Amino acid sequence: MKSKGATAANKKLAGIAKRIRHFALGFPEATEAFPWGESAFKVKGKTFVFMRLDGDELSFSVKLPRSRAKALALRGSEPTHYGLGAKGWVTLRPTGKTSVEQLLSFVDESYRAIAPKRVLDELETRRKS
Repeated sequence: MKSKGATAANKKLAGIAKRIRHFALGFPEATEAFPWGESAFKVKGKTFVFMRLDGDELSFSVKLPRSRAKALALRGSEPTHYGLGAKGWVTLRPTGKTSVEQLLSFVDESYRAIAPKRVLDELETRRKS
């Protein structure tokens, strides 16, 4: 039987995953697919976030050309496996204490690193409105 603490932690991580999902899908032309049992958020067919929630562990991977070192300094973070780490991808494992705003800023940076210029122009137009 799970302890109350574990259940609260699971709910907190599920809440973080829900916020990341909602935020990622809010970008222009963003879609969600489910390869390998995880969520992949894409723009124009290119993934900008991989995310998996497995019980008491949440992990997600993003491409971070500017803030890679900052992300890698967070506890539980590492270069993404399968050769993606060499291309600027970082896998993060947030806890209930991790700043959600910081996580969302990583998602934003990853989207901007992956999205084509035309889509980024649309994003800027939306934000100015």
